[in-house]
Amino acid sequence: MARRAGVDRSFLYRHRDLIEQLHTIQSQPSDDPTRGPTSSRVSLIADLAAAHHRAKRLTDTVQQCEIQLSQELGHRAWRDAGLGGPADYDRLTSRITELEPVIIDFREALEQRNQDLAAARGANRELMTQINTGRG
Repeated sequence: MARRAGVDRSFLYRHRDLIEQLHTIQSQPSDDPTRGPTSSRVSLIADLAAAHHRAKRLTDTVQQCEIQLSQELGHRAWRDAGLGGPADYDRLTSRITELEPVIIDFREALEQRNQDLAAARGANRELMTQINTGRG
């Protein structure tokens, strides 16, 4: 419109009344069959909002893909450098989980034997004391 009127677009935006009249005229259906179908301002705003929403979703998807790619490349670099965990990490983790209760049982048995040994040493000392005092 500004080009056809021979003015700069900023001229139209500085004169709000003119821009509102242009938008009103553009939103009205045209009787000119050569002009083709027109879009209302409301439908254009809805299309723009949908495009912004789609762009946001695509941006989020790209960010998620970048994060996943970065993590995978990091894991691969660790493996290639020999710094990563062993290849059978899951099997080893499950084996550790299986062995933890066994370790607890062994510790309890060891503690019980330590207590029995301490009691035997105490009894041995008492007997040695009795033997030593009976001879002396």
